[in-house]
Amino acid sequence: MGQSIVRLAAQEGFSIVGALASPQSPHLGRDVGEVAGAGILGVAIGDDVASALLGADVVIDFSRPEALSRVLTVARRKNVAVVSGTTRLDADTEKKLDEASATIPVLWAPNTSLGVQVLAEIVAEAVRRLGLGFDVEIVETHHKAKVDSPSGTATRLADAARDARKGLRTVTGREGNVGPRAADEIGVFAVRGGDVIGDHTVHLLGPGERLELTHRATNRDLFARGALRAARYLFGKPAGRYSMADVLG
Repeated sequence: MGQSIVRLAAQEGFSIVGALASPQSPHLGRDVGEVAGAGILGVAIGDDVASALLGADVVIDFSRPEALSRVLTVARRKNVAVVSGTTRLDADTEKKLDEASATIPVLWAPNTSLGVQVLAEIVAEAVRRLGLGFDVEIVETHHKAKVDSPSGTATRLADAARDARKGLRTVTGREGNVGPRAADEIGVFAVRGGDVIGDHTVHLLGPGERLELTHRATNRDLFARGALRAARYLFGKPAGRYSMADVLG
């Protein structure tokens, strides 16, 4: 993801002032533009957050919760806005996002795709308007190397359905003699295989008809484009929590 962001940022006129990687990265010390295929940018990849954020207006983070926590700490100190697409956050990291948003603008999204944001809005509207007679099921498909399940995007879509119809609860998979489907369930199922970047389908199943709402990712650059649009939006904003819905307006 980092390489896509660097390559597209260079194309779109962003000024890249720092680049972070894990201490184990084989790219440490190399020019980030060279690694990303964007040409020499004069910015070496490092593992020190404070050095990477020197002179930055916005930092884009796609890492792990523990790394995001360090980024938030330094970003607050240096007054740098934060865009993060890191998923599977624990309660401590969620708390740090809220604390940071008291002093800097923070945008966190489990998926920075503009299309997924629109899908979530459509799902909420459909669940709200179709009412109790329609059951909600979500199926997500990803490449075989993905380590977490369900995906952050599937969870985001389930949240959109729950916000639209109070009292719904998520069930991740069904096995054995589970009995008839309860009316308050949102079934979430994960398929893993091949090199699928990410497909998500929300099924709304009613008497005599069903509605299927699908988003398919065909290129990983879409996440980088969304993150860069979010960074441009966040620049100059007051402190607070923001979302991709704010970016789209």
